[in-house]
Amino acid sequence: MANRNKLLLLLLAAVTLIAVFMTIRAGGNWDYILPSRGKKIAAMVLTGTAIALSTLIFQTLTNNRILTPSIIGLDSLYLLFQTAAVFILGSSSWAVADKRLNFLISVGMMMLFSALLYRLMFRSERGNLFFLILVGMIFGTFFQSLSTFMQVLIDPNEFLVVQGKMFASFSAINTDILLLAAIALLAAMAVAWKSVRVLDTLSLGRDHAINLGVAYDAKVKRLLLLVAVLVSVSTALVGPITFLGLLIANLAREWLGTHRHRVLLPGAALLAIIALVGGQLIVERVFSFTTTISVIINFVGGLYFLYLLLKENRSL
Repeated sequence: MANRNKLLLLLLAAVTLIAVFMTIRAGGNWDYILPSRGKKIAAMVLTGTAIALSTLIFQTLTNNRILTPSIIGLDSLYLLFQTAAVFILGSSSWAVADKRLNFLISVGMMMLFSALLYRLMFRSERGNLFFLILVGMIFGTFFQSLSTFMQVLIDPNEFLVVQGKMFASFSAINTDILLLAAIALLAAMAVAWKSVRVLDTLSLGRDHAINLGVAYDAKVKRLLLLVAVLVSVSTALVGPITFLGLLIANLAREWLGTHRHRVLLPGAALLAIIALVGGQLIVERVFSFTTTISVIINFVGGLYFLYLLLKENRSL
């Protein structure tokens, strides 16, 4: 009952912030403001939900609260594709200018990379989840280095296009991309909700999960692919927000005080929506668009990450 009340409180806070965002300083121009702000709200809801679910599931699989799915290099691969497309084809090319096609290619590349990585790491019984993370980190560093190399050589005017992809932005959301993202996210959410009991069991650790009858490797591969779908959708929709998942997943665990994913998943999604809508309100009404929401969230998330590291160090 206590968890239900907490979820209702989070829902009330999220709805209130959305209502404030939609109506603040409207000036009566509802025909323009409601569709414009509605697209931003939809993008924030989709992005926040995808990041929250992917991080919670990833942390459950790794049994580590200071890891996020971005550690396997998906964010770096996204930025590499955006940089390479502008560097090789130009900012006016079909791969950059067509937002729907850019979205599909970005998601497809990240999904393909994830599938190949999982297949290589789990093709034998010796496959290890932490070895997968290590290999993902190496690939991520490699992708980031290639991106930096091309960014140094790129035309300054073209670099402005790449720079716009480096930070999450909710200022200009394409409706077609929003629809594609919503369809992918709804499918992923359905799979995640059906797996809540498996996730509860996997949170006990590999040995306990196997003893309780869980087909560990098959379930982990399936859930990792689900994580890749969620990360790909959120990153391709608005850009990378590195520390949002880390911040939200840990706050959800602390606030809700439970390990049941039936409670954690919706709670984390609501916290992510609150963080994004509240952060965007600060960007627009306090900083007057002089910064981006990803800068604010990465700053707060970075501080929280250091706090978690120090907390873990003291507990050893």
